[in-house]
Amino acid sequence: MIELISNSHDQTVTIGRRLGKLLKIRIASYRSCGSHPYSRGGGQCVFVIGEFGSGKTTLIKGIAENFGLTQEAITSASFTIIAEYDTDIPFYHIDLYRLDDVEAIYDCGVFECLGGDGVAVVEWADRLEGHFKADIYITITHDETCDDLSQRRLVIEGIDDKDWNNL
Repeated sequence: MIELISNSHDQTVTIGRRLGKLLKIRIASYRSCGSHPYSRGGGQCVFVIGEFGSGKTTLIKGIAENFGLTQEAITSASFTIIAEYDTDIPFYHIDLYRLDDVEAIYDCGVFECLGGDGVAVVEWADRLEGHFKADIYITITHDETCDDLSQRRLVIEGIDDKDWNNL
């Protein structure tokens, strides 16, 4: 687990870029050895949890850049629920804000996007708690120790200092 502080929109995007690079490295590694501890197809699943305005979509914009997507291509998926992008490594941006029970999540096809051969990044992922195991869990909060509302604290589980510092 690592904890990071972001002081701006740009820093949050940069953190996302580094995470995206790590995801690509992991996928390449799993594909080359043919195994992955959680998913069926060697992909990666990232759960992102945070309140409104915490920077979830901003972080995902940075992750997506590693898969050939522009920041402008990534918008809040709240109204589409699943945004699937046709990239070399399939990229799914999933937003569960409007779904409040697991049955509705199943009905929308969310579980079909998880654990495949691509990257699935899920906002409001706390709604999947106990129903699917992600590779990386990210919690974003406003840093309560700071008066600056642009500062965020990111707690990232599923990576450690070694992973982060070797990027």
